[in-house]
Amino acid sequence: MSQPMSSAQGVARRPLRKLADVEEHFARQRTSSESLPDPEPLLTALTRGVLEVLAGVREPEQLARWLTDEPYRSLVTRAGMAVRARSARRTPAKRPVYAIRSIRHSSPADGVVEGVVVVETPQRTRAVAMRLEGIDRRWRATSLAIL
Repeated sequence: MSQPMSSAQGVARRPLRKLADVEEHFARQRTSSESLPDPEPLLTALTRGVLEVLAGVREPEQLARWLTDEPYRSLVTRAGMAVRARSARRTPAKRPVYAIRSIRHSSPADGVVEGVVVVETPQRTRAVAMRLEGIDRRWRATSLAIL
């Protein structure tokens, strides 16, 4: 036979339910595509920002607002490697010269855009691929690859 719950046990459970409600309320909220702006300007701006971070003329923290944790950490790591490479070659950081050749994007699901920006630099042509997801009424990059 189970024992009746004491009043102290009942009080201890109520705040936990309220805390769970608060956490759910303040958790990141998915946003529908129709509530979000056109993703193409963000694809272009993030590509420009990523190239500038890798060139050493922009701090990765300036892009943190538009990236989730994993792509941000990846960008910081790659920027650090680029700094060491420039240091080893004794070349200063300078603003990258590039031309955007194409932008392609598609929406595999509501609130999700996958895009590729092809960029031509004097040394090479590269692609910047990213996945944008609608989070808290704005686009955020949840995946980023610089090829």
